[in-house]
Amino acid sequence: MTHPQLTDAELAVQPAAYWTGMSYEALIAFTRERQAELGFTQPQFWLLRNLSENDLSPDGRGMTVPELQQAMRTYIRPEDDLAAEAEVLLRRGWLTRDGDGRLWITEAGDQAREGLKRHAPAIRGRIHQGIDDADYVTALKVLRQMIRNTGGDPDAP
Repeated sequence: MTHPQLTDAELAVQPAAYWTGMSYEALIAFTRERQAELGFTQPQFWLLRNLSENDLSPDGRGMTVPELQQAMRTYIRPEDDLAAEAEVLLRRGWLTRDGDGRLWITEAGDQAREGLKRHAPAIRGRIHQGIDDADYVTALKVLRQMIRNTGGDPDAP
């Protein structure tokens, strides 16, 4: 099935919310498929990143699953089960759990996080294929302005 090519005039009146939603779903699906091919999930990667003092954790301290859910509230998806994902990482030896239920990244987990992070440029490269950096920056500036125009804060966590 072919879809008609929209003209610039037709594109100009398209609803931004529809296209941002379609983009979000397609980008997440693509990213998660690539990560699954490499043997890990996006939530597992986020757990490692949020527990590593070499990445998103400000102090490298362990966190409970609810604390991790709060830390990831702006990007976690409803279907993501951090408790189940953490169990996988515990079995792999990438995390440990203390008596208070806090998860801690192990040295092996931090090495795995670093290895998993190396795949991000290739995934980004596929997503950005055929898109000039200047066009990408313009698109983000437009989206940020739309957020401001609707009362949001594009810089909010």
